[in-house]
Amino acid sequence: MDTTLNSYEDKMQKSVDYLISDFAAIRAGRANPNVLNKIRVDYYGVPTPIQQVGNVTIPEPRILQIAPWDKSLIKAIKKAIMASDIGINPMDDGSVIRLIFPEVTEERRKELSKGIRKKGEEQKVAVRNTRRDGNDAIKKAQKASEISEDEQKNLEDRLQKMTDKYTKEIDKLAEEKVKEIMTV
Repeated sequence: MDTTLNSYEDKMQKSVDYLISDFAAIRAGRANPNVLNKIRVDYYGVPTPIQQVGNVTIPEPRILQIAPWDKSLIKAIKKAIMASDIGINPMDDGSVIRLIFPEVTEERRKELSKGIRKKGEEQKVAVRNTRRDGNDAIKKAQKASEISEDEQKNLEDRLQKMTDKYTKEIDKLAEEKVKEIMTV
């Protein structure tokens, strides 16, 4: 049954990892190359991440610059960025593409903070659902006489401790991101 608990812990960790990657893509007035992570460019018929078709740099705090290795890709990169949901219009000078991030208003910061808290809550629900699934499996094993009542209680306690650990971690991540957004 310990190996089963490990699988539930892995699921909880995946919820945290997903949240971390989700938070990385949230832009807060600063240039952040992670906003490009989900964007794919049509590179000779193959959807390819922008980071693999050019050099992504941050020459100034609010400017993200993409220098494609193949200059013929500039139009495809611009098209992919405009089709994405990042909400920034790319500008190019024929050799590089620049994304200028606007200053974030106080109203937008509050909106982003609400979204961050909502995403955190969604992942906490996912962790609690994993706990529920684990508890169901433990109860089934006890009913099938695979484990004793004492083992059942011990496994449920360990599963609850895991759940508490991951929900605290999610809360911490959400608060750190909110703090980052509000102090930009």
